Amino acid sequence: MAEYRSLLEELAQNITAEDLEQLKSACKEDIPSEESEAIATSHHWFAFLEKHSKLDRDNLSYIEHIFEISRRPDLLTMVVQYRTQVLKISEEDEVDTKLTRIPSAKKYKDIIRQPSEEEIIKLAPPAQESLRGG
Repeated sequence: MAEYRSLLEELAQNITAEDLEQLKSACKEDIPSEESEAIATSHHWFAFLEKHSKLDRDNLSYIEHIFEISRRPDLLTMVVQYRTQVLKISEEDEVDTKLTRIPSAKKYKDIIRQPSEEEIIKLAPPAQESLRGG
């Protein structure tokens, strides 16, 4: 539990007031606007998420998603490090568990590949014939 609290503290130190507004906006479907206004610090935000079962020491998928869509790879990296080092859940394991969410780039890692030379030739644009008015 100490590692989890340390993670939240480290995350909180890296979230400015402006960041907090962006993070709250990213999860506005889950936080009623009147409650959102009452959340003034990242500590309050984490407490709200814990109270509403969106966050706990072995369930970080929600904040991973929020950090990902808020374009905060620095915060996402901290969570992923905690998950792999403390919870011992690796990228390979995360496909089989509901504890984590696969960051979007990793979903496609097996699909993304360089096309072969033959495929490149097939995809080449057709030769342009000169246009003649007539």
